[in-house]
Amino acid sequence: MKVIDTPLVGALVLEPKVFSDDRGFFLESYNEKVFQEIGIRDRFVQDNHSYSKRGVLRGLHYQVEKPQGKLVRVVSGEVLDVFVDLRRSSPSFKRWRAVKLSGENRRLAWIPAGLAHGFYVLSESAHVLYKSTQFYFPELERTVLWNDPDLKIDWENSKEPLLSEKDKKGKSLKDAELFP
Repeated sequence: MKVIDTPLVGALVLEPKVFSDDRGFFLESYNEKVFQEIGIRDRFVQDNHSYSKRGVLRGLHYQVEKPQGKLVRVVSGEVLDVFVDLRRSSPSFKRWRAVKLSGENRRLAWIPAGLAHGFYVLSESAHVLYKSTQFYFPELERTVLWNDPDLKIDWENSKEPLLSEKDKKGKSLKDAELFP
């Protein structure tokens, strides 16, 4: 597993070893022993699968109570995956990182608890899979506005994204509930 550091404390981009031949390919997307060796010792309790069409933007989501770490990958299509550090005590507080994840590049993003997460679909459609370290509690979920002027995230979109009602009502970073 190749580990690529990001400017956000604890957040990583991972490139698994891919074994290809004329039949196709094989890769390990998760191996507890390997992840512990690279410093990810969190226990995963839930797997999620999201399907979205081109232009859909989901996020930026997080749970202040019972925060979730997420291991994200795309098995079909391409997304711009974005994560924002919401931990006041972190040296990378209020900074964001974007990485392209696709079925083709087979990269994974490790997003530790304390970061908000979202993605924008660049391809015709995308299947996004992610493991979570905490269960999803809709009543605890919070959303930071995708286009918050203080964050200035470049989503690589040329038109207004397709958003859920929940995401349209996200809070600005300055009004959001943050982590200690």
